[in-house]
Amino acid sequence: MLIDQYGRKLDYLRLSVTDRCNFRCYYCMPEEGIDFARRADLMSFDEMLQLSSVFCGLGVSKIRITGGEPFLRAGIMPFLKKLNVAGGLSEITVTSNGTLSERYQAELLQMGIRRINISLDSLTRERFAQITRRDSFESVYAGIFKLLDDGFDIKLNCVVAENKNIQDIIPFVELTRHHQLSVRFLEEMPFNGNSHKSAGVLWDHRQIYDHISAHYNEIIPMFNTVSSTSVNYRISGYKGTFGIIPSFSRTFCGTCNRIRLSATGDLRTCLYGPPVLNLRDLLRSGKPQAILEQEILAAVSRRVRDGFEAEALSGGQVSTSMSALGG
Repeated sequence: MLIDQYGRKLDYLRLSVTDRCNFRCYYCMPEEGIDFARRADLMSFDEMLQLSSVFCGLGVSKIRITGGEPFLRAGIMPFLKKLNVAGGLSEITVTSNGTLSERYQAELLQMGIRRINISLDSLTRERFAQITRRDSFESVYAGIFKLLDDGFDIKLNCVVAENKNIQDIIPFVELTRHHQLSVRFLEEMPFNGNSHKSAGVLWDHRQIYDHISAHYNEIIPMFNTVSSTSVNYRISGYKGTFGIIPSFSRTFCGTCNRIRLSATGDLRTCLYGPPVLNLRDLLRSGKPQAILEQEILAAVSRRVRDGFEAEALSGGQVSTSMSALGG
């Protein structure tokens, strides 16, 4: 089992299959992009399957496929099919920007992969284009409802930022009136591929909640699992729910059950910390499974208390793009 020095069990792997993305969201990377990994530096899907099996053997029961934009990588669907039948997992989920999900919708449904998180930061074409630097709002928005119509469990992730999309907060909540989906509002994080020290956020989880509560008389708290990063609510009479994720405030670190593996094999035990191990290199050097397990267990045992301590290990530098980190 993957248990850190504070007794937290890690059973949720976020596996990035690519660092490439067809968006250029301002909070993720510069408009010109980043230095994307060379193909030779990316783990192959066979390597990912091998490592997924190792993690499952160590107690991981859920894998979320991330990027970049995961559907950009050729071969993603055969990989998901193999992962789906490999055994040991109770759930496979996907995080996407929604531009390519319709292309693979039928295959995902057939595999039983029904939970998809879609990154959507605005409900207007103009603000969407300003944030993503791409004019794809109509196709992404229409695709969400096609997924809902097919029975997918959809969560919309909205990064909240001053002078960007505050006007969209209440319209997003209103989207839950007639649609059985979840909207999650995230504090902005400093992973944008530029070299700078992290600063505070103007819109933290308290301000987001206060803004919403000023518009509604009855907000009903929902049950939250112990390891949930989102504090969830619903408006009385609404079909869907909304949640707030204190991703910068990091109030959930004490119960975090996540571990991250980048497309190039970097293992992170905390999003805010540096890589603790490169599993691609261990695989390619021919290390047996027992050694892989031993190295992973040792890395997890050294996991720090929270994201603030992890960030301090990086010297406060947060220059890595979220696309490279794996979401």
